[in-house]
Amino acid sequence: MSSARAQAPSNDPAGPDRLLILAVFVVASCGLAYELIAGALSSYLLGDSILQFSTIIGCYLFAMGVGSHLSRYVKDDDVLSRFVDIELLVGLLGGLSAMALFVVFAWLSAPFRSVLYALVFAIGVLVGMEIPLVMRALNDGDTKFAELVSRVLTFDYLGALAVSLLFPLLLAPRLGLSRTALLFGIANVAIAFWTIHRFRHSLKDVGGRVLRASLVMVVLVAGFGAADLLTHWSERGLYGDEIVHALTTPYQRLVVTRWKDDLRLYINGNLQFSSRDEHRYHEALVHPMMETLPWAGRVLILGGGDGLALREVLRYANVKQVVLVDLDHRVTDLFKSSEPLVALNHGSFSDPRVTVVNQDAALWLEAAVDAMFDAVVVDFPDPSSFSLGKLYSVPFYRGLLRHVAAHGMVVVQSTSPYFAPRAYWSIDATLKEAGFRTWPYHVYVPSFGEWGFVLASRDASFVPPQRYRLPMRYLDAATTAEMFRFASDMPRPTVEANRLNNQSLVRYFDEDWHQFIR
Repeated sequence: MSSARAQAPSNDPAGPDRLLILAVFVVASCGLAYELIAGALSSYLLGDSILQFSTIIGCYLFAMGVGSHLSRYVKDDDVLSRFVDIELLVGLLGGLSAMALFVVFAWLSAPFRSVLYALVFAIGVLVGMEIPLVMRALNDGDTKFAELVSRVLTFDYLGALAVSLLFPLLLAPRLGLSRTALLFGIANVAIAFWTIHRFRHSLKDVGGRVLRASLVMVVLVAGFGAADLLTHWSERGLYGDEIVHALTTPYQRLVVTRWKDDLRLYINGNLQFSSRDEHRYHEALVHPMMETLPWAGRVLILGGGDGLALREVLRYANVKQVVLVDLDHRVTDLFKSSEPLVALNHGSFSDPRVTVVNQDAALWLEAAVDAMFDAVVVDFPDPSSFSLGKLYSVPFYRGLLRHVAAHGMVVVQSTSPYFAPRAYWSIDATLKEAGFRTWPYHVYVPSFGEWGFVLASRDASFVPPQRYRLPMRYLDAATTAEMFRFASDMPRPTVEANRLNNQSLVRYFDEDWHQFIR
């Protein structure tokens, strides 16, 4: 029997072992939370969620194994003292991890990956030591070891289940990543305080540990109160301009900035539009197709939650109904309610012809069996991850084809044919394999550079418009004709279509863009 167990207070009605088991539930929740936060934050900032989560989980689990091994070197009479120290370190490092990573990425982007994996490894080592130390504290010689392991691991897994549900549904959307990390750090320190109180007769240097726990708690509580200010300061360094809106949703991080008359939207750190030149992008996206379909009455927009493509579609009097499907209601709500953003999209969401559906586009298409449309605008973010890549796949486009009326047309935002040529032409190849005829084209947008689109149809013919019924800020006969010509420095490479079993498009996109940002 360890001296810690031998000297535990005997008047505890619940029993110190039962309370330590409850502590396992808390520390397991905290440990998984830090792993999820690191994975989510790196996905937000670096993209490619599969790669980020896979490498972070691998590093974290390896570090936990190292921590479990190191726990054997803690002496039996020092188990609870070391457990308290570890809880304080985990609480401090884990609690401050998200804010520290935001600051490093914003102001010192070069060492971000090194800091990320160093933090993940350090936290993993400490978390890996927690459960072995608790089991040693509980092992009084009277309880069968198999029963002890079963009880500890049961609460360990229950804690992991609880945080895996709470994190995406409640904590990250409501608190944000920084405050969520700080909340779990505070929980770790609370366990340290409880252990100090419950086993004060068995611990060494109780006063010193109380002081250290108090200091760590003050730091974390202060950080919780100042988290928004620190995140805002970090993102101000990252984006450079005044931040008008910043919010974290279950799906992404949204930041809207303003410099003079220029409003910009960033999703996960990637620029989506600048109000100074978005008219070029959205006129090129919408009007070549809509001018070709003067009879189009029903229009579907997939993505485009900012309402800017919708603004252009609604300019046509022949349009009687528009259905806009965007996954994230926080995006559409923001662009319905923010005065400068509503001014930018001309209040398009208030038009009675518009129906907004906040749902995964693939699931909506599958469920809306009888919905047919004359024109479809596909305005998804770039295929930077596998979750987005599925929306550019052969099965998705085949499903979309079933909703396009005879002689109807589809236009797809298709990334840059200059900076990401293999990704661009893979989208064209994917549409063809799904059964579409295609007409690729591109436009120069100062904020982005050369940007590409693909017009597609089941059987309609297409000739670039020679004139437009509506006044345009950019498009005319000459610019339209130029859009459908590709210069010699934008050749068509040999690529394969994007299928769900290999998601080659995501690989093309990542490799193409990395050639320009190294």
